[in-house]
Amino acid sequence: MVIIEKKEKKAAALVSIISNTLIIILKVVGGIISGSVSIVSEAIHSFSDFLASILTFFAVSRSSEPADKDHPFGHGKYEDMSGFIEGGLIIFAGLFIIYEAVKKCFSFSESQIEPDIGIYIMCFAVIANFFVSKYLFYVAGKYDSVSLYSDAQHLKADIYSSLGVLLGLVAVKLTGFIFLDSLIALIVAIVIIKTGYSIAKDTLNNLLDGSLPQNDISNIEEILKKNDSIKGYKNLKARKAGHCKDIEITVFFNPDLKISECHKICDEIENSIREFYKNVNVIIHAEPEINNVKSVEV
Repeated sequence: MVIIEKKEKKAAALVSIISNTLIIILKVVGGIISGSVSIVSEAIHSFSDFLASILTFFAVSRSSEPADKDHPFGHGKYEDMSGFIEGGLIIFAGLFIIYEAVKKCFSFSESQIEPDIGIYIMCFAVIANFFVSKYLFYVAGKYDSVSLYSDAQHLKADIYSSLGVLLGLVAVKLTGFIFLDSLIALIVAIVIIKTGYSIAKDTLNNLLDGSLPQNDISNIEEILKKNDSIKGYKNLKARKAGHCKDIEITVFFNPDLKISECHKICDEIENSIREFYKNVNVIIHAEPEINNVKSVEV
């Protein structure tokens, strides 16, 4: 199962690399020929996509490896690291696009744009990224892959930005207002930066061992409360590392229960938690009930 997962994730990352390489070449050529700053900006954006795809390929290769002596908790953090770097690349690409667009806006040199070739290239980029991102989202959802999800979001942002550039080029062709090219580039940059910030924020939370969302915590608490053999619980900790979730809980039992009975109940709790999550590590520490405490606040 692990081998199949690794192959599918690597195949998805490889498809993204090939697609981005082709699109970058087309955008660079199209930007030079047409003289459009928005197409050149899109080429820069796609280059950040390419770097992100390389990172994703590396991350899914490493994260799928089992735990070892040097990494006893597994290699899931490679995906979070990849996602965080991808978010930074997206933000950098957005800032660079703003710089180029503003520079062209204040340029007093006579600018000419030939929009036709750019329109064809942007149409191809939108269609290609649509299908590749759909594929990446599918594989990311199937295996809960943070890095593939980030890469898919990266391409999704590229779809919107390419659409914006496409509309701008059509507007330039119809009106002859060349300043629209730079204006569209600025709008595209803002969308790109917003996407990058969202990705970086989420993956940074995982890298810093931030807690799982409250709805996940609530699901775990409901499982604990439904088990009548548990007299209380404390120190509920839950984090995400790559595609895997790590959960630790201290539960209280009647002091008269045998160790074997406590162990059986802990197994039941683990199995119930696994019904909610595909990839999860659960550590339960059992303690005797103290002072007849029936429940303990987390």
